[in-house]
Amino acid sequence: MTGIRKGRDRGQVAIEYIGFLPILLIVALGAVQLGLIAYTAQQAGTAARTGARSASLGGPSDADCKAAVSSWLADGTTCPASIGGEEVTVTATVQIPSLVPGWEFDPAVKTATMPRDH
Repeated sequence: MTGIRKGRDRGQVAIEYIGFLPILLIVALGAVQLGLIAYTAQQAGTAARTGARSASLGGPSDADCKAAVSSWLADGTTCPASIGGEEVTVTATVQIPSLVPGWEFDPAVKTATMPRDH
């Protein structure tokens, strides 16, 4: 009789594991999405600094700003430059990609200011 009971317990554990699997997958996707958000914010900061450096030297700040981000993020990147007096300010806006349809995020926005080189 004890041998029959062990077989039933094994089946129950398998069913409990299958029930827990979707929760585990959602937690894993959330962790990967948080990493992607942090990576996009880092890329936005790099783009803003590169664009500001380029604009301070009179270069093509928008093109340099977009070239500073990963190619798969470049399409969702904008980098307007603002020249005022002795400074150049570039604000990089990079769209945060979503791993799960329906999860929408505000873009990562970073600003950098550099002195103008005359």
